Amino acid sequence: MTERKLRLLVIDDEEIVCKRLKGALEKEGYEVEVFEDSQAALIRYDECPFDVVISDIRMDGMDGMQVLDHIQQASSKTKVILITGYATLEIARAALAKGAFDCIAKPFKPAELRAAIEKAVKIL
Repeated sequence: MTERKLRLLVIDDEEIVCKRLKGALEKEGYEVEVFEDSQAALIRYDECPFDVVISDIRMDGMDGMQVLDHIQQASSKTKVILITGYATLEIARAALAKGAFDCIAKPFKPAELRAAIEKAVKIL
């Protein structure tokens, strides 16, 4: 029996962040789709749900908190990890209070994100 690859959706309005995360996460064996446009990402999510969504908090248009709301309304199983370059204790607390699985400050090491994903996956 082959184990299914975990599906990750990465949303960040910075192209370089998307490219780096896609490469790093695919090396770990995950199936990864990236979007710079949060609304397009959520359309894709609604077509085909993901196990874990990794989203920047501050983006033009729909921000990470709105992404979190959408995902939570769509599925109680998908875990959302928020990333931000504007980390404050208030933002992290608000994200966690709203139901985010984790909130990670940029810049972060790939191992930090990998550890958060692995913890999230254990409770799927």
